[in-house]
Amino acid sequence: MARWLSHLETARRYSPHTLAGYRHDLARLVSLAGDTPPEALRHAHIRQYLARLHAQGLSPRSLARTLAAWRGYFAWWAPQAGLPENPAAGVRAPKLARGLPKALSVEQAQGVLDHASRGAGHDAIARRDHAMFELLYSSGLRLSELIGLDTAYVRTGEYESRSWLNLAEQEVLVWGKGGKRRTVPVGGAAMTALSHWLRERPALLAPDATPDDAAALFLGARGKRVTPRVVQLQLEKLAIAAGLPTRLHPHVMRHSFASHVLQSAQDLRAVQEMLGHANISTTQVYTRLDFQHLARAYDQAHPRAGRKKDTPRG
Repeated sequence: MARWLSHLETARRYSPHTLAGYRHDLARLVSLAGDTPPEALRHAHIRQYLARLHAQGLSPRSLARTLAAWRGYFAWWAPQAGLPENPAAGVRAPKLARGLPKALSVEQAQGVLDHASRGAGHDAIARRDHAMFELLYSSGLRLSELIGLDTAYVRTGEYESRSWLNLAEQEVLVWGKGGKRRTVPVGGAAMTALSHWLRERPALLAPDATPDDAAALFLGARGKRVTPRVVQLQLEKLAIAAGLPTRLHPHVMRHSFASHVLQSAQDLRAVQEMLGHANISTTQVYTRLDFQHLARAYDQAHPRAGRKKDTPRG
């Protein structure tokens, strides 16, 4: 199991958050199996274990994630161990209730970011937070994608960027789930906040920074690449200060981005591309669109875009 997790980390480039979840799910399997070795597990065992977790109150979503981790592990390990089958293959978790993702209203999103803007002149950390949250909402990034961004493309003998900000083109190149890279436009409000933060950033960079930290777009108070927990805590503090009547998580900003662009543009495939989703739905295949089309849809639809329009020729 440790070798599989290492494979996911090095070969598949899974995020630390995903790996931690898989490690937890595998620990559940070991606990449920007891003295039964993994190579002796069959479909009946997996169904029984899921039933026990369900009886313990585990939600359908958590059961589905747990089963996905078990299925992925056995798919990798069964051929190596000479097992006759993947015991988790074909086993189904309870159906998920299709709820709507949480999203802010346009007014709420504007209010939170305007509050961050008003406080951004206080210190470098406030500048950083304003830039981070504008970018989350501007480009619909996942939390892991946000903290993985570099100031620009860097390639040295020790380090090479996977995701970075392209100031000249007003866009970010993002290394997303499954090692898929996409290009997402950055709106005018976010570009302004990023420019202000980049002027403050050198003061926070640690003198002994590693190549990874030296390239990082967003830094923590100690001069290293900002951590997911810091982003979460700072966004929660901002929401409270702005008087938002709900807990604000970075993924809510991503949902708000998608919801607001889709409400205006009604272009599902454009939103799909900008979010980096593999499928429009569980039955539709991924459709790649021309980036210029995405940029036009973004400029017309995003409430904080304010990007420069092309000068008409003539």
